[in-house]
Amino acid sequence: MWETLIIAPFTNVLLFIYDLIGNNFGIAIILFTILIRLITYPLTVSQIKGTQGMQELQKDKRWIEIQAKYKNDKEKLAQEQMKLYKELGINPFGSCLPTLIQFPLIIGLYQALIRALAATPTQLLDLSKLIYPSIVKIASIIPINNQFLWMDLGQPERLNLPFLPFGIPILAIVVVVTTYLQSKLMTPPPSSPNDQGAQMTKMMNLYMPFFMGYLALTLASGLSLYFVVSNVIGILQYALMGKANWKNLLPKTVKPKAAK
Repeated sequence: MWETLIIAPFTNVLLFIYDLIGNNFGIAIILFTILIRLITYPLTVSQIKGTQGMQELQKDKRWIEIQAKYKNDKEKLAQEQMKLYKELGINPFGSCLPTLIQFPLIIGLYQALIRALAATPTQLLDLSKLIYPSIVKIASIIPINNQFLWMDLGQPERLNLPFLPFGIPILAIVVVVTTYLQSKLMTPPPSSPNDQGAQMTKMMNLYMPFFMGYLALTLASGLSLYFVVSNVIGILQYALMGKANWKNLLPKTVKPKAAK
């Protein structure tokens, strides 16, 4: 079922784009990423609505009263917050859901990349079973050109310089930075440090960039290229819609206490 619904369509779309643009697998991945972002655009809109709902909630009189009334009782505060979330139809974890939904796409794309970059006779046989003959003429595109810039798209990316004894994982670093920037720009300002949604989002913003960076460091660089392009498109979408929370990127300043 997974292979039929995810891997086969992804593989065929990738190879169709690859054949269409003249056998450049890196550009094919970039165009494929843009296509995925367009398809998942409704999720982005939903995420923005959820963010706006959270921002409006922080000005709600009931929300402010709950914060003051139960400030010393975290358990009761969390219960009352969840009641208010439910009453107003707000998902406190809305900013995390689109990222979580992307995981099946990431796994499917990784497997599609490995299948598409078939090298051995056995791998070619497995690939031929996935191909839709009406869409992809496999004889005209095999073997796949897996070189893009300095990268072998089927292997973890490293930039090897003659004066260094080790390779630099450029894409992994860029993945960490762009994932962090995207998560910070999408996050609404928290109303309270005890807010469950704010705590969950804070943890996701901290751990997710490093997790994505680890995937970029250890898996095929074609997947890392997908991460970077997807993050950049996400940032541009939020910026163009005027929804990017640029204040989150500024250093926090501590206001000096007034003299008594």
